[in-house]
Amino acid sequence: MYKMPAEYQPHRATLMIWPVRPGSWGKDPRPAQAAFVRVFEAITQGEDLYLLAGPGHLEEARAATAHLDPARVHLLCIDSDDAWARDVGPTFVQDEAGRLKGISWRFNAWGGEVDGLYADWQKDDAVASAFCDAAGYPWEDAAPFVLEGGSIHTDGEGTALVTESCLLSAGRNPSLSRQEIEAELCRRLGVCKVLWLPRGIYNDETNEHVDNVCAFVGPAEVVLAWTDDPSDPQYPLSAADLAYLQSVTDAQGRRLKIHKLPIPDHPILCSEADCDAYEFAPGEDTREPGERLAASYVNFYFVNGAVLVPQFGGENAASDARACAILQALCPDRRVIGLPARDILQGGGNIHCITQQIPL
Repeated sequence: MYKMPAEYQPHRATLMIWPVRPGSWGKDPRPAQAAFVRVFEAITQGEDLYLLAGPGHLEEARAATAHLDPARVHLLCIDSDDAWARDVGPTFVQDEAGRLKGISWRFNAWGGEVDGLYADWQKDDAVASAFCDAAGYPWEDAAPFVLEGGSIHTDGEGTALVTESCLLSAGRNPSLSRQEIEAELCRRLGVCKVLWLPRGIYNDETNEHVDNVCAFVGPAEVVLAWTDDPSDPQYPLSAADLAYLQSVTDAQGRRLKIHKLPIPDHPILCSEADCDAYEFAPGEDTREPGERLAASYVNFYFVNGAVLVPQFGGENAASDARACAILQALCPDRRVIGLPARDILQGGGNIHCITQQIPL
């Protein structure tokens, strides 16, 4: 039987995509690209990197990675609509003999015609199968079931984490009941229990992916995005999640150990200059000055030997340090690497959203 390993288990490699979309990374994507390169550098200290780029940007991506260990970097010419490897790349499952298989979910830009974030997503929907073919991995087509990799977390021991707000949204699988969606997750991911958190991060345009609000850091152990401020719009969302997590057990019958991981003390807002820097395509979701971005430290990523943690800087320097300290205490055998992520957040996600693990 195939099952999805936990992210904190050993990796063969990480999959990423070179960022160029003007509606996510601006008319000048160089600041975002520099932030991606910092992630490349951290990943290749402990595992291989597969980097996808379209034909018009392949040499640009090659130049940006020329300083990295060439044995670690595998550049593939595969086009995409954007750079969210977590959501458009394959979800890898593994059998007892260690054989890997990719799952190609149907991708519809986080909601299709109901509330999708852009109008054309055909290239993104083809990424998972194209990557598996290019890298030599077998894969299965999960279409027409719509899912993104950021909407699931697993512990590798039979439990999956999801949010109701995302998986039950009208733009995903409206013809399926909650029970039918759960059965599909169990069948594809090799889990036997799905934990349905009510909500995610406030103003998360993915309909509140779980990877921005709650993540496994070990068996029966999670971090939950949190705020102590009752006036913050995140407060009721996190409080509902906490109450739920305290009421359930995992697939092994264990109560969960829950660690609060505070969100940035100061909300990160899209400025007028930020908005002017974008160039949106017809039908693409836009931003407004003053819009709150869905900043969360839960959007970290495990790599071999390390944890890559978003850092927002400026007035949130103390929040950044606090998040790293909490994760270092929870992961004493790993290096905690804080990486500048404000320019990644500007695109709509963070470090976890731009990475997808390939298990060892």
